[in-house]
Amino acid sequence: QVQLVESGGGLVQAGGSLSLSCAVSRSIFSIKAMGWYRQAPGNQRELVATISSGGATGYSSSVQGRFTISRDSAKNTVYLQMDNLKPEDTAVYYCAANEYGVFASWGQGTQVTVSS
Repeated sequence: QVQLVESGGGLVQAGGSLSLSCAVSRSIFSIKAMGWYRQAPGNQRELVATISSGGATGYSSSVQGRFTISRDSAKNTVYLQMDNLKPEDTAVYYCAANEYGVFASWGQGTQVTVSS
């Protein structure tokens, strides 16, 4: 099973930016898709952004136009650039890997807090 390690969370004011990184233990081209999820207290975990092995990206409507998912194949790293952050973006963000048709491998999570 692939191992994932997130980094880059923190505290930022509304309107600011943060960049998250996810180090992947093997070639990301061998993985069907990578994704970022988030979970706020009392809420279910929700899908934020995905990137397929072919490079196609997708976003939830709540972050479309503000967040960008990307990857660096040489570093086996997936990124989530978050701009124009809002207090409602506050959550623990998780990197996830879809190896066999579902997102079943998870990182430990990184906290993102946006103050108003």
